[in-house]
Amino acid sequence: METFFLTLYVLIWPVLVAGVLFGIARSFLREWATARREGRRLI
Repeated sequence: METFFLTLYVLIWPVLVAGVLFGIARSFLREWATARREGRRLI
């Protein structure tokens, strides 16, 4: 049973990182689309 929890602990990190990366990318794309629609630069 200890191996199961250790494996779960190790495998959860890529899932968490992927979720955070997805959230950042989604927010960036939303901001980029809004800026483009309004005709202004993103930076």
